Amino acid sequence: MSKELLKGNVAIAEAALRAGLQAYFGYPITPQTELLEHLSKRMIELDRVFLQAESEVAAINMVYGAACTGVRVMSSSSSPGVSLMQEGLSYIAGSELPCVIVDIMRGGPGLGNILPSQGDYFQVTRSAGHGDYRPIVLAPASVQEAIDFTVLAFDLADKYRHLVLVVADGLIGLMMEPCELPPFQPVRTTRPDWALTGADERERNVITSIYLKGEEMEGYNIKTQERLATIRATEQRWVEHLTDDCDLLIVGYGTAGRIAYTAIDEARSKGLRVGLLRPQTLYPFPEQRVAELAEQVERLLVVEMNAGQMLEDVKLAVAGRAPVDFFGRMGGMVPMPDEIVSAIDESFAKMAQPA
Repeated sequence: MSKELLKGNVAIAEAALRAGLQAYFGYPITPQTELLEHLSKRMIELDRVFLQAESEVAAINMVYGAACTGVRVMSSSSSPGVSLMQEGLSYIAGSELPCVIVDIMRGGPGLGNILPSQGDYFQVTRSAGHGDYRPIVLAPASVQEAIDFTVLAFDLADKYRHLVLVVADGLIGLMMEPCELPPFQPVRTTRPDWALTGADERERNVITSIYLKGEEMEGYNIKTQERLATIRATEQRWVEHLTDDCDLLIVGYGTAGRIAYTAIDEARSKGLRVGLLRPQTLYPFPEQRVAELAEQVERLLVVEMNAGQMLEDVKLAVAGRAPVDFFGRMGGMVPMPDEIVSAIDESFAKMAQPA
């Protein structure tokens, strides 16, 4: 397949179409609006359902309704828009419905700005709606990964009947890179057995998230936790760079992890043995591999475009096996390689100090 130059938002939209997206509901908010704009044309061309809702609250509830029919459905938004979707996300999770949400993160808190940030880590991995559940969260670091993860998101959503989020900062949404799009998958023509039957003559299905009896609600939650345990055991994804001999392990995802490659090469040129683990799933977090590497390195350095949110998951995985340092930029400021090199130097200086 030949490569073509695509902007991240457009690439995600095209990937969703090729993954068999049948219905999209959303509301414009930068820096993801181009995703919605692209689908507003392409969905109509392909005779699929597109609707710009009056708000993010309306959009996520439309996603909820469409998901009940068994079609492949998605929405996209940016940080404060995803905040408005929280209740709907919980209803979707409470009803065991597969759907995909794309979050192109911007600076915050509050209205913030339209600059790239990773301030939504807690929102997407911890509080994507109320209740005892967690969505699968995929974090691309390039336009090509954004394409690949969008297709994967629909497959994982169907596999587990679970909510899947594709989360990227605004830089990935707006940058242009040469990449390959996958071929079109056939659009689903039959409903899954669990979907609402409508006027069909099948046995009537009921989709609900309300269980008035405590025992029933607990039973559903136990079932959810069992599914999450399977997801946690089988769906951890990451990539590594120069970890075989490193003394300092950098952990960074998305754009921050990508920039760390350049910093590591510069540090290596100075004789500093630095490696990288870049999580591709924020949930399930690649805790097992982080724990293994923590046994062989002297120190870890977490790099993020926030105040230190993934830092908590890294520390939980490390469990005291090695010290963990942090470097971050906030509010839409992107860390530069030389800044990360300075943080690397500081970590090595700490290693050189007497115990």
